[in-house]
Amino acid sequence: MSITGLCQICESRPAEYQCSNCGTLACTAHFDQSHGLCTTCVKTAKPDSNTDVDIHRL
Repeated sequence: MSITGLCQICESRPAEYQCSNCGTLACTAHFDQSHGLCTTCVKTAKPDSNTDVDIHRL
């Protein structure tokens, strides 16, 4: 699948990824490749940096 358009978070960089949770298009600065989530969903799933992300909780 080809991603086209701007990052829906910063609205200034080209989107290269789509969040597997919410579908937001995100640039490299706003996407966590290890979890496949945009930074917004990572913050929701992982409120502190010492907790593992549980994407099934979202």
